[in-house]
Amino acid sequence: MSKIGIFKSLMSPVRAGAMALIVACAGIGTQALAADDNPYGLIDAKVISVGTMGDAKPYAFTQADGTFSGFDIEFFLNVAERLGFKPEQVIFTGQEFSALMPSIANERFDVAVAAIGTTEARKKTVDFSEGYLAGYLSVLTADKAITDAAGLKGKRLGVVQGTLQEIYAAKNFTGTDLVKFPDNNSAVSALNNGTVEAHFLDYEAAKEYGVRYPDLKIAVNIPSFDAPAGFVVRKGNDKFREALNMALRAAMQDGTWKTLYEKWFPGSPMPDEYLPKK
Repeated sequence: MSKIGIFKSLMSPVRAGAMALIVACAGIGTQALAADDNPYGLIDAKVISVGTMGDAKPYAFTQADGTFSGFDIEFFLNVAERLGFKPEQVIFTGQEFSALMPSIANERFDVAVAAIGTTEARKKTVDFSEGYLAGYLSVLTADKAITDAAGLKGKRLGVVQGTLQEIYAAKNFTGTDLVKFPDNNSAVSALNNGTVEAHFLDYEAAKEYGVRYPDLKIAVNIPSFDAPAGFVVRKGNDKFREALNMALRAAMQDGTWKTLYEKWFPGSPMPDEYLPKK
């Protein structure tokens, strides 16, 4: 073997090791770059994919042009802007309420935004931001005989499947026949045609339906401050959840939350926890 051949043979392992080291370092750099490019672990780093509802006015609803509006929508857009996302980078998709949290768990959306109450049962499959909304559960009816919870006994009561109202009614309204619906619109339609005698929903939505249908009145209001609404994210996505928490705290502290609440819930009680701290 020539001296040149011996030299090449001796150098080959060194060269191979060097190349392996370069490739390994490049791989580490790529991973770090990927983390920097998508710090919140989104499905698509450039947009926030949001699951919501199209019939939950004044929280989240579709307008005549197909765009989404409501307190939750405007509040989340403000929160997202604080994270560096423009409105056009926040994509809302309407779903039935019962499908929202499974869609988050299955990574169809990055976040669900629809006045979703925080419960221990729900936290087994998804994570929640800090609370940003609390209110009342209400019974809407045209039946003048229903004046309190006891009056629901033996009645057919509509509930939207998967909501706090369904959970509460199943536990507390014993003797009441619960009829499950996919959304408020179908439940209120059933209420108007006599399929059910009452519908159990949140206070603000009940108030809106009462304006739309004057024969319907709110007969019962039940405080629900133990399960405040939060943004829902997939379990373990702590960076996104913590970023949302920081942004929503800032929106409360600078008065944005208060302004939006007054816009969408005029005259409604305002929890001190969400108002600017002096």
